[in-house]
Amino acid sequence: MRVLSVVGNRPQFVKSAPLSVALRGRGIEEVLLHTGQHYDPELSAVFFEELGLPEPDVRLDLHTADVAAMTPAIADAVRAAEPDAVLVYGDTNSTLAGALAAVESGVPVAHVEAGLRSGDLEMPEERNRIEVDRLSTVLFAPDERSRETLAAEGVEGRVEVVGDVMADATMQFAPIARRRSRLLSEFELTPGRYVVATVHREANTRPARLARIVEGLDGLTEPVVFPVHPRTSAALERDGLTLHGHVLLLPPLGYLDFAALAAQARVIVTDSGGLQKEAYWYGVPCVTLRSSTEWADTVSAGANRLVDDDPGVLAEAVMQARMPSELPQLYGDGKAAAKIADVVSTLFRS
Repeated sequence: MRVLSVVGNRPQFVKSAPLSVALRGRGIEEVLLHTGQHYDPELSAVFFEELGLPEPDVRLDLHTADVAAMTPAIADAVRAAEPDAVLVYGDTNSTLAGALAAVESGVPVAHVEAGLRSGDLEMPEERNRIEVDRLSTVLFAPDERSRETLAAEGVEGRVEVVGDVMADATMQFAPIARRRSRLLSEFELTPGRYVVATVHREANTRPARLARIVEGLDGLTEPVVFPVHPRTSAALERDGLTLHGHVLLLPPLGYLDFAALAAQARVIVTDSGGLQKEAYWYGVPCVTLRSSTEWADTVSAGANRLVDDDPGVLAEAVMQARMPSELPQLYGDGKAAAKIADVVSTLFRS
């Protein structure tokens, strides 16, 4: 049996690691395709090195996030590999291009992280989620809320609630990250006494919003460590925005360094969907630079607060951020990859 996995950005590299191991453990051959959507080595190739993943079988090196440009090349790879199924992860343009390429090639699509909705159709990720779920034969949902969402939308594919493969990766790699990373000592950071910030979504790099986010970060009183995404770095330079001295700007970090940094922060400020979950699993309160989130249960649990781009609310939320004393288990038990591999082995074996 053979599956083709489409990855193109940082979270997908990380999510694919535990699932690749689980697939191999069931005798399933995996063809790993890297679209090249994120081509900065700090956001792509380094993950194969740090996580011990095999080198991709197919490197498209497309250096684009354009779905129309990616789809034909992925379709060619799908037809060449002749897989029994195509696995796509999350909500990126690579995810949508992979699903479209599979359908064009007559191959079933399995969507890992299906059924998530933020309710914000202005987000390209939200539109991608809806379209990929519509195209998928099997939908691997992280929780019952996602299953209910898919049922309400009348999605025709088979839904399996398996938990979140990112939980698997976080549980496996966080202890390794703390042990191996020297980042905190290098920058003289004390665990629990600094804030981690990330900003990468296109909407938050528009001039007015980015200026307000910068104002909010400047208003914090604690050290802020800010690994800057290439898109955000270009926007800061474009708009002539600078940050105060307590904000340490770093280039994009390798996964293990970033995991060590985030897991030991007092608060995480982010617009990343994945990092909201990771913060929850790390036991670190999160402040989210968006007006909505697909991970609404973290907000309901009191572990995550939405502040949009309001600088005053951002600063106040960071100051008050604390993790609740009791937290429900969210998004699985760390065994999602094994459950997905079992379903794939059963449903798609020729």
